[in-house]
Amino acid sequence: MRRDGRTILSEVSWTVRDGERWVVLGPNGAGKTTLVRILSTYLVASSGTVEVLGRRIGRTDVQELRSRIGYLSPALAHEIPEQLTPRQIVDAAQAGALFPWYVDPTRISRDRSDAALAQAGMDGIPRRPFATFSSGEQLRIQLARALVTDPRALLLDEPMGSLDIGGRETLVTTLARLSAGPIGAIVLVLHRVEDIPPGFTHALLIREGRLVQQGRLDEVVADEPMSACFGSPLHVQRIGERLVASAPAAM
Repeated sequence: MRRDGRTILSEVSWTVRDGERWVVLGPNGAGKTTLVRILSTYLVASSGTVEVLGRRIGRTDVQELRSRIGYLSPALAHEIPEQLTPRQIVDAAQAGALFPWYVDPTRISRDRSDAALAQAGMDGIPRRPFATFSSGEQLRIQLARALVTDPRALLLDEPMGSLDIGGRETLVTTLARLSAGPIGAIVLVLHRVEDIPPGFTHALLIREGRLVQQGRLDEVVADEPMSACFGSPLHVQRIGERLVASAPAAM
């Protein structure tokens, strides 16, 4: 991927298989969001080949593909009208829309919206404007929006960024539950090792637009690969089902 004469991603070769749950880690500006936007079909690579759900990008109808991909990005929250209720937001997503006003009601299933909200841990929420919910609740409403079409793939771009500790832990629990479910593949972009949900299987490390290492989670999220990726000595340890990264203690 090149933009304004600058190479953002280079020599990326990566395959996500059915049943795998990937976390993408790297320093700020490494190209993580760009990589996931290409997978989401909302950004087209400058060169190379991209296949999503077995379809070659550039030779297929991306609108049809997008209905099979659940995509959550912080940028999306700014596009959702703040007066909409959670149900309106999730209902509209069934028709691939942000706004409910021009959606054919016959395309909307109340049961599917209820199920998606429940999956995201937001069942039984009150009917009030989106803007009145906390950032953590808004995030889970967006997650319900991404889940309502029963996607084959779920792509989550830095969902923890604006959450406090309680919100992060709630979302980690929700994603751990989803990782054990029927979704074909999940890709999660994170800043912090501590936010990797239990049940995730693989990791990809990226630095300055190039892949540092990829593979099984415990082999990649380890001292040497993480230190190389972030340009600083790091020690990774497992505590129960979670991983923690820190600088080695000074001698």
